[in-house]
Amino acid sequence: SPLSTFHSPLSIFHSPLSTFHSPLSTLHSSLSTLHSPCRRTARRGFSLIELMVAVSIMMLLAGVATVSYMKFLSRARVARASSDISAIKAALDAYKLDNHAYPTTRQGLAALIEKPSAPPVPQRWDGPYLQDGLPQDPWGGEYVYFIPGRDGQTLEVVSYGADGQPGGDGEDADIP
Repeated sequence: SPLSTFHSPLSIFHSPLSTFHSPLSTLHSSLSTLHSPCRRTARRGFSLIELMVAVSIMMLLAGVATVSYMKFLSRARVARASSDISAIKAALDAYKLDNHAYPTTRQGLAALIEKPSAPPVPQRWDGPYLQDGLPQDPWGGEYVYFIPGRDGQTLEVVSYGADGQPGGDGEDADIP
């Protein structure tokens, strides 16, 4: 029939939709190549060397922080001991104002907390002179009291430091 051989004038052009690729189909083809076993480039974690470097850096920083903290702690202990000694000396001065003399070495620092019974017994004792009791030094030791002091001072209150022994260096040094 004549109509069967008839072609539309538009049939010579291809339909624009026949060659169009949707963005979704392009994305799907791209993703499928990423998941193929031969083209795997996505990383799943860290290599052993990367982990070792990270742990080494963290250990180095922890070591530096620990050393700094220990130095700070040492200085804080010395500062606290010095502060305690100043408070004890102030209490000794208050004792002297009331009793006209410091406690003897035999009476010791306990005379600041309770009235001494060893001679000379103070007649005007008005204590306790330390409200919170006699403190221990920051290392758990006792403060040592000398009257007269070892270097010709009127009196001396000392912490023997971390080792609890006279003399020493660093944390073991005496704190006057």
